Amino acid sequence: MSDIGKKKVFIVAGARPNFVKVAPIMRAMAESPSLRPILVHTGQHYDHNMSQSFFDELNIPRPDVFLEVGSGSHAAQTAAVMVAFEKAVLELKPDLVLVVGDVNSTLACSLVSAKLMIPVAHVEAGLRSFDRSMPEEINRVLTDSISSFLFVTEPSGRDNLLREGVAEDNIFFVGNVMIDTLAENARRVRNGESARPLGDFSGDYAALTLHRPSNVDDPATFSRIISALEAAAAEAPVFFPAHPRTVNNIRRFGLDDHFAAWDGASTPAGKIFIMEPLGYLEFLSLTMNAKIVLTDSGGIQEETTWLGVPCATIRENTERPVTVDIGTNILVGSDAGKISAAAAAALRGDWKQGRIPELWDGHAAPRIVSKLESLLY
Repeated sequence: MSDIGKKKVFIVAGARPNFVKVAPIMRAMAESPSLRPILVHTGQHYDHNMSQSFFDELNIPRPDVFLEVGSGSHAAQTAAVMVAFEKAVLELKPDLVLVVGDVNSTLACSLVSAKLMIPVAHVEAGLRSFDRSMPEEINRVLTDSISSFLFVTEPSGRDNLLREGVAEDNIFFVGNVMIDTLAENARRVRNGESARPLGDFSGDYAALTLHRPSNVDDPATFSRIISALEAAAAEAPVFFPAHPRTVNNIRRFGLDDHFAAWDGASTPAGKIFIMEPLGYLEFLSLTMNAKIVLTDSGGIQEETTWLGVPCATIRENTERPVTVDIGTNILVGSDAGKISAAAAAALRGDWKQGRIPELWDGHAAPRIVSKLESLLY
């Protein structure tokens, strides 16, 4: 299909959650008769496990633009993305910039685009934790305030945006693109198309992710959470694909003795097994088969709700309230008693019955592309 006459749309990805969201949008836009997708990878996550493996597994095409900004403080990383992205925009002159999620790249590219008078479309707009101590909340609020088109995943997103003064005509309830990717790849996992991260282990277990500064940067809080997880591990092993910055804090705080390295062998309960970061399909396999997922991630709250897997979120708030209101998610904060009680309840099968939210049907990306086609012409 010729690209002559098509509107050029920059699709920005910078970190692992972004890759899961842009994959279905890229596929849907590739079929559009009027839009030309141009994938921009900022390089915010740049090692193989944190980036390239997702491109490979999700069949995301090679980026058209790779900014290679790497890691750094929030200010340094955001500034580096802005400088590099501005050059790409001035050279290629997109008609629209589409950003997803709430990472630093999302805000940086939105700011550049808005100042160059290029419309911004924000996918996953309107989510609010109302906790300004979270860098992601700052990114969400600011990105939404300068976006032209706002695509929301759940009713709370629309309500938040209207309350903040966004024009109703600019808000579109389309569903959740992360679920598009999840629905497609859950079938692949069930069909045995991915490696089994636990090998032949077939017993009950809990899965864990933990990376937010509020949980892992303070040694007292981190130690309290670990104590609760050890109580859970006494009933069934806890498998922990660990974020690099979390691993660094474990070493820095002298907490290594609380964890064991997973070697792929069957094992009795009683341990928290630390693992390298997993690829998308391996992590999905781990999640799908867990008795409970303990996490401080936003996206995992959504994935577990769609999968029907119990989820205990180790945070005091969530920007995804639909996962608590009708899904399988509960908030336990960093309270050791609540964490261990949640794990015990899930392991004995005592958990609320959730349901799948409206429009989380695997077709959000085509709805987004269809709406953009009408908005840009």
